[in-house]
Amino acid sequence: MSKEKTKNQKKLRATSIHNAEEEYAGVPHSFVFHRGQIGKNVQQLIEDVRRAMEPFTATSLKVRKKNSLKDFVAVAGPLGVTHFLIFTKTEANVNFKFVRLPRGPTLHFRVTQYSLVKDIISSLKRHRMHEQQFTHPPLLVLNNFGTQGMHVKVMATMFQNMFPSINVHKINLNTIRRCILINYNEDTQSLDFRHYSVKVVPVGMSKGVKKLLQEKFPNMSRWEDISELLVKGANLSESEAEQDGDHNITELPQAYAGRGNMKSQQSAVRLTEIGPRMTLQLIKIEEGLSDGKVLYHSFIKKTEEEISAMLERKEKKLKLKNERKQKQEQNVQKKQQQKEENKNRSMAGMKRKKGEDDEDSEVEDPGLSGEQDPANLSEDDDAEYYRQVVGEEPDQDLFLHGSKKPFGGRKYGPPRKKFKGSKGPATQRRDSGSQAEPHKGKFAKHQKSKFPKGQSPRPGKKQQKFQKSKEGKGAHKHSPAQSKKKGFKKPGAFGSKGPKMGNRSKTNTRQKVGGPKGKAFKQKKKSH
Repeated sequence: MSKEKTKNQKKLRATSIHNAEEEYAGVPHSFVFHRGQIGKNVQQLIEDVRRAMEPFTATSLKVRKKNSLKDFVAVAGPLGVTHFLIFTKTEANVNFKFVRLPRGPTLHFRVTQYSLVKDIISSLKRHRMHEQQFTHPPLLVLNNFGTQGMHVKVMATMFQNMFPSINVHKINLNTIRRCILINYNEDTQSLDFRHYSVKVVPVGMSKGVKKLLQEKFPNMSRWEDISELLVKGANLSESEAEQDGDHNITELPQAYAGRGNMKSQQSAVRLTEIGPRMTLQLIKIEEGLSDGKVLYHSFIKKTEEEISAMLERKEKKLKLKNERKQKQEQNVQKKQQQKEENKNRSMAGMKRKKGEDDEDSEVEDPGLSGEQDPANLSEDDDAEYYRQVVGEEPDQDLFLHGSKKPFGGRKYGPPRKKFKGSKGPATQRRDSGSQAEPHKGKFAKHQKSKFPKGQSPRPGKKQQKFQKSKEGKGAHKHSPAQSKKKGFKKPGAFGSKGPKMGNRSKTNTRQKVGGPKGKAFKQKKKSH
């Protein structure tokens, strides 16, 4: 297991993180995106510009059609973004906006010419571009910006603030791997944007020795002696035989990456273009985020009177806008006050109504829950009064009004459905006092049968067969005289006096439906 960090190590780590966060927050950041419809080439140009602005830019920024400029401004504050580089395209030109947050100004450029990274690399024999070059910000070089002019100074200041500042006495030369050159042309009033990679090589030695120091051994199969390698410029290509001069030779204050680049030694600085390349023409300078007054315009010139009139119109417009905003706020406050007053009046009325309901004792309490029965409450009050007056416990049957339950013992619901009597062959006379059984054919599966085992609620063929078997077995119990007294007749005969069907729950005797059959019936018939 690894050892735990000591307090000193934790403190140093926290301090380094805090310093890194402060340095990162103090560095300018940028968003590079487009607005509107653009083509594939402009989209690739945006990707190349993001690559040049690394590492303090959003390389994977996603833009949707629904996003407006306000959305980017709202996000830029928490993320510490200070500059917007916005590309748009029309039918005739490609435009470029350079915005400083949060209060401007905004520089409008027209992209007259541009070349992508792939075009630049394809034109070179050997290009020097690798990932380590993009871990540090590029070195900004401004050329020919010393001319007098307000718009030129604004452009120079904007480009200087787009990249982090450099302290010459503390900078590490190994962090400078790229260079961005912006050149101002007074004749055409245009800007040239170039992006280079920086390489430092030692001077004062032959090309062959340099190749040996760089571990690039040439092909010596055609040479007869090693001295031919040390001869200056022997058997070297045009790119390798590039002559260095006073324009690019300097003395290094620090040791630089590469063999032979020692401190206080002369070395040559070489630049290789890696793209993209743009030619920009300034159109106008505007205050704010594309919504302020125009400070400079390269095509439209206005007199002092026109400028003053334009400012007056703008002031009137802003004044009218503020008045409308104030009026709208007053209306909102007024509506809120009316809403509060209506709410207070309604609450006072509800309290007053509730007090009147409490004073009236005859009116039922509206807050009484549906589960409590008023009859049960009155029964409890009567029982308590009886105890206080008489001094004895009341009988259980004394107060019966609370024991009654509506709907036949159910809490709620309509009365149960009554069914018509069965229309079987043993339909009984109404004047005999018998009551027909209700029809239960549909509910026989769900209700428990009230009839004894073997007897059907509606006599049919099965019931008749059952009666035949019973009569055959119990024929000896009935004599012809007894059967005559009982008055048995044929089943289904009109006006037959059969046994009564009522009060089945009181007697457990099985009622015989229809006339008797079997041997006893035949003997009775013969006797007659």
